[in-house]
Amino acid sequence: MEALLQDYPVTIEIPVAWGEMDAFQHLNNVVYFRYFESVRIAYFDAIEVMAVMETTGVGPILAETRCRYRVPLTFPDTVTVGARASALAPQGFMMQYVVASHRHGKIAAEGDGRIVTIDYAGGGKVPLPDVVRERIQALEGDRLRAS
Repeated sequence: MEALLQDYPVTIEIPVAWGEMDAFQHLNNVVYFRYFESVRIAYFDAIEVMAVMETTGVGPILAETRCRYRVPLTFPDTVTVGARASALAPQGFMMQYVVASHRHGKIAAEGDGRIVTIDYAGGGKVPLPDVVRERIQALEGDRLRAS
């Protein structure tokens, strides 16, 4: 598992639940997006973005997301979900996600999401706060690229 997730500074472990499977006897596609959301929030916690939002009113919002399914997941299994920022932009950043199956020992899904920063009080996109940019750069190190 460790080798599959070595480039993802934030990871969480999630047991696959029986009720997450669909009529086709594998994990429903919607569940992967819930996994992405859970690790995205863990990433936000790691960079303390919610504290910035509380003091400035500027915070993140998901602008778009997608998923590539590699291996069908079924119960029972446990997955480790990883997140990383892959690129910084003036008004946000790109995130990449990976879902690694413990049972299969391989990547079950990969995804990405574009995060933009908005002024929740005034509405509209605003620049990524410098403190958030600095925290992402500190967490990601040399893996990060500018866009």
